[in-house]
Amino acid sequence: MDDRGGSFVAVRRISQGLERGNTCHSTSAEVVAGSAAWLGRGLSCVCAQRRENDARPSFDLTPAQEECLQRLQSRIDVAYDSSVPEHQEALRALWNAAFPEEELRGLISEQWKDMGWQGKDPSTDFRGGGFISLENLLFFAKNFPKSFQDLLRKQEGDRSVWEYPFAVAGVNITFMLIQMLDLESDNSVFNCTVKPRTLVGANFLKFLAENESAFDLLYCITFKLMDQQWLNMRASYMDFNTVMKSTRRQLEKELLELLEDITRLEDLPSYGLLTR
Repeated sequence: MDDRGGSFVAVRRISQGLERGNTCHSTSAEVVAGSAAWLGRGLSCVCAQRRENDARPSFDLTPAQEECLQRLQSRIDVAYDSSVPEHQEALRALWNAAFPEEELRGLISEQWKDMGWQGKDPSTDFRGGGFISLENLLFFAKNFPKSFQDLLRKQEGDRSVWEYPFAVAGVNITFMLIQMLDLESDNSVFNCTVKPRTLVGANFLKFLAENESAFDLLYCITFKLMDQQWLNMRASYMDFNTVMKSTRRQLEKELLELLEDITRLEDLPSYGLLTR
């Protein structure tokens, strides 16, 4: 924590990968505290802000699209609650997927810093993304384990000395996608589906109606695309916002320009970056 009240963690890469053994614990990363705008409440700086007078695109939802959108917005509305057993189990499952050979000593533990959380209690980092950001990470780990491990352990490419923290970057990506696709519901309107006001958000609903895991899948694509942008830009941790903005522009371009040519998210060019 600095004198301005901000906080962040940067990861200093010392060697490739994370090495673990039964009798000793070694890590390739040091967690260093400081300040930056891209964590916590500063998440909103990554994305363009909504203007109340923005016109919504004129389109009608099919019954399938409306139902899927309602379910997704319900997921987005769920805050992470460390007292809820389901949330606790999901967090443990994430650890087991990330480090299957190392036993977790507790839901509050210094071990969590090895995954790229800011401190020993990951629940404090979910305020920007809610429970769905944990679900996104878990979906990534289960469905694309090689890509998940490559990003967690920074195993690909010529990395910078100061790397982005994996888990907190994942929360940022969830938050960015919710904003980009304009998926937040209006809690003041009871039992009413709020349609996205952006064209890219409207286009996304077509994928969502075909695959209810479309948001989770797009999350995986975005995480891998972000890391590619990071490497291409030879970025370090202070460049994270710039990398995220570049990632968003590329993702919007693919979702908008290729809509007529593709019917599945798996057909996006960036999907090819993922490996199972």
